[in-house]
Amino acid sequence: MQRIHGMIGAAQETLREVQPSSEETGCRALTGDELRQAKRSYVTGRFDLGRAACLLTGAATPKAGDLMLARVARIGHHRKLESPEGRRQALFVDDLILLCYGARYASDQFEALLPDSLESCNLVAAGGIAAICTGKHSGARKPTEIEPLGLVADAQGRVLNLSRVAETRSKPGVQRPFALAVVGTAMNAGKTTTVAAMIRGLARNGLKVGAAKITGTGAGCDRWAMVDAGAAAVLDFTDFGHASTYLVPVAETASILEAAVAALGREGCDVVVVELADGLLFPETAELVENSSFTRLISGMILAAGDSMSAGYGAHWLASRKLPLLALAGKLTSSPLMVREAEAACDIPVVALEEFESGAWTQRVAYDGKRDAA
Repeated sequence: MQRIHGMIGAAQETLREVQPSSEETGCRALTGDELRQAKRSYVTGRFDLGRAACLLTGAATPKAGDLMLARVARIGHHRKLESPEGRRQALFVDDLILLCYGARYASDQFEALLPDSLESCNLVAAGGIAAICTGKHSGARKPTEIEPLGLVADAQGRVLNLSRVAETRSKPGVQRPFALAVVGTAMNAGKTTTVAAMIRGLARNGLKVGAAKITGTGAGCDRWAMVDAGAAAVLDFTDFGHASTYLVPVAETASILEAAVAALGREGCDVVVVELADGLLFPETAELVENSSFTRLISGMILAAGDSMSAGYGAHWLASRKLPLLALAGKLTSSPLMVREAEAACDIPVVALEEFESGAWTQRVAYDGKRDAA
């Protein structure tokens, strides 16, 4: 029976791809004016809009990564949309916008899930994620409301999906770079700032540094921070076909990690700094750091923490799983008292931004910056 269900599912997927026009699903031409007027979001940057020919409407069912055209119905929390180049575009009611469908997990903003129809939904991330908000932080305003006009498809009626324009995943080369991961106790614990400072210091020490954001919600701010810090090459999960990694199986996020490290190794990077989104208690992060691919590829970890108590819990959490914690960092370093508390509680070096940026931190922790054998 399972095999029959699988065959039916495969047939339905084939029909969705090659016969999108049906009694239930409409298909109309996408006009040049619509494409010119539409504001593109960061997560749509890999698409060639020259292939966009029509819109699937009506009973079309969205999937994660599908490109969609929508009208802004009401401005809420997100008042700006990040362009593929990083510009923050102001939004107005009735604007046309190009987004991708995807779920979101953000403890200081929204939890949002993929709708099963082209019903009205929300812009839940400035990078361009469309989903239905199911819960929000009390400090966040109501999400911006959008009305989907349809799924963007090519001339053959095939929906443009990020997975169709993803980087090719090939096997690693003879050598792979030394890989360091930055994890956090929670959102906004200082992960991206720490990553940028590490990149800066490692590059100043003469290393060719690669950087990768493996999990999270599509947003260019992390990529630009890595580029501005001096990374020679940067990749994120959008390059591997995902607008967001919330609810993506751990085998897939582990595959993204492997592919990113391999690709940066082929670019000749000596070391790769890997950032994971959200906190250690986020199920996706917890699963990934215990995955065999992660423990095989990552040689050391930095924990960014907001305060000394969370640093203590996080360090214990990592030690109990025998994960290679090298140092503590993040927002706690803004307080000398919290640094003193964390060092007393954890017996792990606490590294300030200035020490990361100078590269001097490598003298205090068990790190030599050399490549590992593949």
